[in-house]
Amino acid sequence: MRRTARLLTGTALAVAAAGLGTAPASGGDATGLELYPSSVVPGRQVTVNSAACGEGGTAAGDAGAVGAGAFPLAPTTGEGEATGRFRVPPSAQPGTYEIVANCARSGRRVTGDLVVTLTAPREQVYPRGSVKTGVGGALGPDPVQTAAGVAALAVAAAGGTWLLHRRARGDGI
Repeated sequence: MRRTARLLTGTALAVAAAGLGTAPASGGDATGLELYPSSVVPGRQVTVNSAACGEGGTAAGDAGAVGAGAFPLAPTTGEGEATGRFRVPPSAQPGTYEIVANCARSGRRVTGDLVVTLTAPREQVYPRGSVKTGVGGALGPDPVQTAAGVAALAVAAAGGTWLLHRRARGDGI
């Protein structure tokens, strides 16, 4: 019994330590430029967001590296971000380009990377409808099946406890 408890405790601690050691993934840098989409084909529009300029801050964006030129970033309502848009020219070549913005008040320079590709990234396809896996919860709660499941679990728990108790007393199984 102690060995099982130690094994379970050790496993739980290892999982907890692994969870603490990993950082959550972030789609963008709160102090830099967030580009949507970050990978684009020539001729498409790109939206640029940044929280680096502070509440109500504006910025002058520069997408000259990709051939799009200057664009303004204006504050959005309630989010504390500045946002702007530019269109990637149809003549843009594939590659990674640095997009720059300079905050009007602080003069702070923030950057973000834009990837230009010749093929459009696959769009996210969202599932529709229910999953066909059998009776399950898709048809609604069935009190008879729920009671039968709870009873089966209770019998299994009671039987397991009884066997562990007999083994601990030394009665033999």
